[in-house]
Amino acid sequence: MHEDLPRVLSQRDFDRFAALSRDDNPIHCDPAFARGTHFGATVAHGMFLFSLLCAHTARQLPGPALPVAQTLMFPAPAFVGDAVAFTLAAQQAPSGLAAYGTTVHSAAGPGEAPRVTAVGESRWLADASPGALARQPAAPGQQPAGAGDAALHGLRPGQQAAAARVFTAADLDEYIALTGDANPFHADAGFARARGFAGPVVPLPLLAGMFSDLLGTRLPGRGTGWMKQSLCLAAPARQDEPLTARVRIVRLRADKDLVDLASVVTGADGRVVVQGESLVLVRNLADKGAYRAA
Repeated sequence: MHEDLPRVLSQRDFDRFAALSRDDNPIHCDPAFARGTHFGATVAHGMFLFSLLCAHTARQLPGPALPVAQTLMFPAPAFVGDAVAFTLAAQQAPSGLAAYGTTVHSAAGPGEAPRVTAVGESRWLADASPGALARQPAAPGQQPAGAGDAALHGLRPGQQAAAARVFTAADLDEYIALTGDANPFHADAGFARARGFAGPVVPLPLLAGMFSDLLGTRLPGRGTGWMKQSLCLAAPARQDEPLTARVRIVRLRADKDLVDLASVVTGADGRVVVQGESLVLVRNLADKGAYRAA
């Protein structure tokens, strides 16, 4: 098993991931703003931590595999200067899949007890190909929202936001350089083509970063904090392919400042690439009530 050294986080890391994901939410990028929140300082993007987790997991696997599902809860933030480390616990999975319980630990320095920064479960598809990916079980549909509130800080159920982008070779190169995630499915075009893909596959954390952008800058907006995310890869996204991400509010919980959203990325031909569900905290919204539907 590959032994990884802890990754010490820097503000430069946060700024680079903000530029890559387009999520320049001030809780990540603006130390003055972040000091005025309950965090007290800038915190790592949830999907940056996920990308580091993917890099670590790929190095532990016996052979190349593609991450196809991940759930993550973020019980505590990771700050600048924290050293983050990762724990995997093997779980039973259907043939062809590897499953793990995943934990991201964060510690400010020697002698400090590690905090659990992210915890969840992941599934990886060995010998991945477009056909094998298509045969994976579909993501469950959005669960009934249940009772919720009609409004919160100007937000209402049913509000949506969308963003489009194309991931280029330069984006994938920056992702690999920043995160160390050199999985050959996105780092080696020849490897990906030999397994039936059109070329490098856009990494799942970059696709999920489109949700990070929408949640942290548009809906709910700047100051949003990620509490929980589920992701299911339904189809490969190709380098240089136009993609569209959408998020939609399905439930508001005013007593806890929480918002539940459904999230999806679609490809140029309309196929679903990623499905997910998000739970976010809106206590620190910079402009409460300022959201306007696209």
